[in-house]
Amino acid sequence: MKALVGMLAGVLLLCGAGSAVGVRVWTSAVVDTRGKVDFVNRLAVPPLAQSRIDERGRRVFDLRAQPGRRDFGRGGPTPTWGYNGDYLGPTLRAKRGEEVLVNVANGIGEPTSVHWHGMHLPAAMDGGPHQMVAPGATWSPHWRVDQPAATLWYHPHPHGETEQHVYRGLAGMFILDDDESARLDLPRRYGVDDIPLIVQDRAFESDGRFDDGTGELGGIGILGDTLLVNGTVAPYLDVPGERVRLRLLNGSNARTYDFGLADNRSFALVGTDGGLLTAPHQTRRIRLSPGERAEIVVSMRPAERVTLRSYPPESGLDFFNRRFTGGSDTFDVLQLRAAGTLQPSPEVPTRLAPIERLDPASATTTRRFDLAGRDINGRRMDLGRIDAVVTRDSTEIWEINKVDGTPHSFHVHDVQFQVLSVAGREPPPELRGWKDTILLEARRPVRIIARFADYADPDMPYMFHCHLLRHEDQGMMGQFVVVEPGQRPGRPPAAGAGHAGHG
Repeated sequence: MKALVGMLAGVLLLCGAGSAVGVRVWTSAVVDTRGKVDFVNRLAVPPLAQSRIDERGRRVFDLRAQPGRRDFGRGGPTPTWGYNGDYLGPTLRAKRGEEVLVNVANGIGEPTSVHWHGMHLPAAMDGGPHQMVAPGATWSPHWRVDQPAATLWYHPHPHGETEQHVYRGLAGMFILDDDESARLDLPRRYGVDDIPLIVQDRAFESDGRFDDGTGELGGIGILGDTLLVNGTVAPYLDVPGERVRLRLLNGSNARTYDFGLADNRSFALVGTDGGLLTAPHQTRRIRLSPGERAEIVVSMRPAERVTLRSYPPESGLDFFNRRFTGGSDTFDVLQLRAAGTLQPSPEVPTRLAPIERLDPASATTTRRFDLAGRDINGRRMDLGRIDAVVTRDSTEIWEINKVDGTPHSFHVHDVQFQVLSVAGREPPPELRGWKDTILLEARRPVRIIARFADYADPDMPYMFHCHLLRHEDQGMMGQFVVVEPGQRPGRPPAAGAGHAGHG
């Protein structure tokens, strides 16, 4: 209620300062690009990252965070950051069972980090705010990939600076493969019929620079009026076959999308954050908050053109909060252009991947997390404080509640969880697979279950936080350690250079 009153007061204040200003602010709060995008640019597909096998049999990747410039056609070249290029980064790809090592070099002139979002790995390799990489330094995390085939991603996670680092362009996909998924008749030719789509909204100054001052009224951070897909404005994709697999990543800082096709046709949802579903789910919409992923398969007809669109997402917000946080916006995202003669594609399999259901009766602990303002359970992030202690190889239930009128999501590092219920009811089909990030709605508590296996470290924590990046930066984050049975938690390492406090 406080948020609604504050929002209303702000609008009335603007109107009182000048009716023309108030009307302009009110009307400009909604973006609608339906039918207004000329899809004139071929979609850029991030290259697969080169790798090599070292003397220990590890697959080695090299990433360098570096400054660059890119012309997005918005008034002049835009200063950007990227990995191994001017904007975004290459797609890393590895197979279950492989040992990987990533050399992360920092060339941007200020401390940063790289978090492997969705990856199960030791806390010291996680790339959170305790694994900062100093300017000019190289960090070389390594771990064994031991989780199902999935579409993951990587991005910076410096405490207090994540919003700006991601907004400037530091992000990329990390695709995992396994033997089970390789046997399925799903489109799998990377860049041909298996397409990564990193969807981001950006705002631009008149000289082409990114505008990072938008979205203040909504209190959620930067909201842009221009969509980039893999860094491409107004993109189109040539589709050579009867079916195309789109790996959707909401790489935006704050915006939630509700993806569908402009002609309202259905598509097959085959995977979510942590991997494939047990069976495809035929649907017309898939809602993704920042950080969430979905794999969909779209069927095409010869010579047709169809637009991937984001519709106003249902978020349970009141009228004012919805309007000023992007909840009323519509975007034309990408045009799919089918060839005149399409290559045959198999039907989507009726069975995909088995998912072992975690038994709530096996849970040893139930925790509750209330999100409000910029706090979780009434506290803001403290890098020196451990908020939860989890025993290795235990199963826990977490109940997450959003108790204010502002959009929030919830992301847990290291584990993939299963959703037990939403508002006391069985989760919808799109939430029945493995997840690591989930959008929250007021008065609709989400119960999740996760098993914290393999890795214990009493001193090095993992994070849980809202994945609206400004909220995260402002302190809506906590940390937990995984310990051996009977072991006491230690002390997190001292905050590294580049950490910011909260006002």
